[in-house]
Order: sequence, then C-alpha cells, then structure tokens
Amino acid sequence: MQQEQTSTNAAANKLASKMPDAFVILFFVVVIATVLTHIVPAGFFEVEQVTTVVDGKEQSRTVIQPDSYTLAEKGHSGASLFASGGGQGFFNYAFEGMVSGTKWGAAIGVVAFILVVGGAFGIIMQSGAVNNGILALIRRTQTADKLILPIMFLLFSLGGAVFGMGEEAIAFCIVLTPLVIALGYDAITSVLITYIATQIGFATSWMNPFSVQIAQGIADVPPMSGSGYRMAVWAVFTLAGLVFTLRYASRIKANPESSPSYDTDAYFRKQQDSGVEARFGKTDISILLTLLAGIIWVIWGVTVHQYYIPEIASQFFAIGVVVAAISKFAGRMSLNDASAAFQQGAKDLLPAALIVGMAKGIVLILGGDDPTSPSVLNTLLHYAGSAMAGVPETGSAVFMLAFQSIFNFFIASGSGQAALTMPLMAPLSDLVGVSRQIAVLAFQLGDGLTNIIIPTSASLIGCLGVARVDWAVWARFAWKFVLLMMGLAVGAVILAVMVNYQ
Repeated sequence: MQQEQTSTNAAANKLASKMPDAFVILFFVVVIATVLTHIVPAGFFEVEQVTTVVDGKEQSRTVIQPDSYTLAEKGHSGASLFASGGGQGFFNYAFEGMVSGTKWGAAIGVVAFILVVGGAFGIIMQSGAVNNGILALIRRTQTADKLILPIMFLLFSLGGAVFGMGEEAIAFCIVLTPLVIALGYDAITSVLITYIATQIGFATSWMNPFSVQIAQGIADVPPMSGSGYRMAVWAVFTLAGLVFTLRYASRIKANPESSPSYDTDAYFRKQQDSGVEARFGKTDISILLTLLAGIIWVIWGVTVHQYYIPEIASQFFAIGVVVAAISKFAGRMSLNDASAAFQQGAKDLLPAALIVGMAKGIVLILGGDDPTSPSVLNTLLHYAGSAMAGVPETGSAVFMLAFQSIFNFFIASGSGQAALTMPLMAPLSDLVGVSRQIAVLAFQLGDGLTNIIIPTSASLIGCLGVARVDWAVWARFAWKFVLLMMGLAVGAVILAVMVNYQ
C-alpha cells in the first residue's frame, strides 16, 4: 500500500513539474488578450453623477449610463507589440502593469505591500520566536489542531463578510503556515483556513463595504437589505468550506507525503528543525506578545479606522522593527542580521509581487477598466449584457453569475467590478424580470468565489507566495473545490429567483 502511494506521489510530482508556472500562464493570457484587441472592437460608455442619501448624509458616485455604449472611431487600433512614451504594448505589459494603480491598490500598492510585509516577517521568523512558540504549543497540547483549524476558518470567513478581508490574509498566512505545518498538515491547509475562508465570507457577505454595499448603492437597493438570506447563504457556504478543509486536513495528517505541496513545505520543516531550542524563554514570549499586539492593532485599524494597504504595510513594518530591537537587546540578532532577514523576506516574496504586476498588465492590454475610455473590456461587457435579453428569469440569474465570474478574471477588485458592471446589470435585471437584489447577489458570488483560483487575484498570489505554493499546483488542487462552491452559488441564485428575493 505504501509503495502504491509513493508511486502515486511520484507521478503527481512529475505532472506538476510539467505544468507551466504562473509566469508562463500569464504570458500566454497576455498573448490572447493582445490578439483580442485586433479582433474585438473597442467601445466606451458615458457616465453620470448620482447622489443618494445614506444614514442622513449625501453621497455621490459615478455610474454608467446603460444605453450609452458607443463604438470607438475606426482609427482605434489594437495593441501594438511595443509602445513608446509610456504607452501600452504587448512587450510593455510587465513594466506598465507593475507601475499601474496607486498606493491604495493594484498593482503598485499591492506589490509594495507584499514586499514590505514579507520583509517584516523575515525579521520575525529569523528571531526564532514563532518556531519556538509552535514547538512549545505542540509539546503542551496534542489537540491544538482540533481547535485551531475550525476557529481560524470561522474567524477569517467572518473577516471577509464583515469588513471585506482579502489582502490582509497574506500577513496572517505568513504567521499560520509554519504552525499548520508543524501540526502535521501542509501549506495548502494554511491557505484554506486563511485566504479561502475570507473569500467565502467576502462572496456571501451581508455587509461588506467594499463589494455588496457598493453594488447595492449602484443598483439603488437599500444598503444592508436582504441580510437574512445572505446570512443563511454565508452559513451554508462557510460550513461547506470548513467540512472540505477539515476532510482534506485529516487526509494530509494521516499521510503528509500525499500533499501536493509536500516538497515545498520542506522549507518550513527545515526552519523548524534548525530553530529548535531547549526552552521557550522570555525573549520568545516578548516577541510573540509584540506580534499579537501588532495583529490586534491591525484588526483595530481595519475595523475602526478603515485602514487599508498603506497603513497595514506600515503597521507590520513597525512590528518588524520592534522585534528586531527586542532580538538585538536579547543578543539573539544583530542589526545587520535584522537587515539581512528583511531583505531575504522581501526576496522570498518577489515572485508573488511580480505576478501581481504582470496580471494587471492583462487589463491594460485590453484597454483598461475606465468605462469612458475605449477598451475591449467595455465591448465585452456591453455584448454580454445584451445577450441576456429574452432569457427566462432563472437563466438570466445564472447567466449574471457566470458573467460576473468570468469578468472577475480581468477585474479582480470587488469595488472596481461593481462600479463597472452593476450600472448595466441592474437595469438589465429589470428587463428580464429578475430583482436587483438578485443581480447584486450574482455579482458578489461571481466576484468572490472565483478569487479562489484566478491567477490575476493579487491576494491569492500573495498568499500562495508566502506559503510557497506554486499557482499551477494550487489550481490542480483547487478546481474541485471551486466547482463545489460554484455549484452552491448556482443553487443560491436559483433559490433566490424561486422565492422572489428582494
């Protein structure tokens, strides 16, 4: 039996080694996107300012006028091979993608976030306190995993549902991956209980300010309305995700070598072996308390002050500096050692940061996500919406879900996708007899659940990067789970139509 399992693992590893990695996959996606710009005409929409009153305060937003789509002039050509003067050509996608956006989001903001947080945790891990704490925890209780996995999954799912947790999971994945592996599981389990749990919560949220509330506002649906149904959907999806995770984790603990990430997990096992100390001392306690206080600080900032990428990155940098100071005074690490650890931590996450930037290049090749500028994305959005005319209610709702899922490959930002698609989906839902609440539900399910697997999701690539799991390995593992989630999503949308969800 053991020999058969070894042969199976060897075959799986051989298959994984033949699969193209994320850089190769993204390159060919850019090739396809470039070809599309020469086949599909570019178009644009007109926008208007809409003012609404929320909680007694006036709020203005820009929305697309549904019937305003216009083809670009014939002089508009497809993407060139190379562009000068800061233009966007095929060979420009890597650089232009990485410098696009602002410090508040993809790509440059997320790239900087990954590198700074990776460097900070390089210092924390170099101190040895995390590994020593893990070993002490395992020595004192043999049932820690039975509590840690379900509690973490539920907390992260709530984080995604309540305040749209996504990029923040990257930092927690760094903390929990060594612990999960030390408990006998693998890095994939760590990604499941952190990032994947947040995306389940994000997709089924009843109050997420970054997706559902924006979408409801654009669709002229009362904020927080329909919460009861969404809470029930959250409970079902979270339970399904938790059961899947626990079953997978128990299988890996019974046979660690069956893990798709077993080879790359050796990095964390080696760290734990080299970091073993005879005792868990005061220095370790001080560093771990600093880390705990820092995490509480981050959670407080996100929930109370709506801190985002710039603030969170700076918070973790501050944690790294304090840990370096404690290690220096304790004689555990010199300042040069701390500097080297920071550089190594950032270097370890450089591939993930590069992928985030290159993935953004796909959107730029297609013309960008500005509805008022000619782009292939605008044309795809227009014709996809028009295709729903005359489709029955249930079919229209499922079509909306499928469309939002596919469109999320190009616009992985929840708020960005809401701003671009909901001004069209909302009035279209009126025409096909589907409530706008269902259109919002289809949006958030399609947007959130596909973040589990698409290589253009900065948060996913960041989490996989810190867990040292190649995207191709992840995709080979996750596709069945994605099908499960999408099957539940189709059921949730169909049930919403049947009960006339308003």
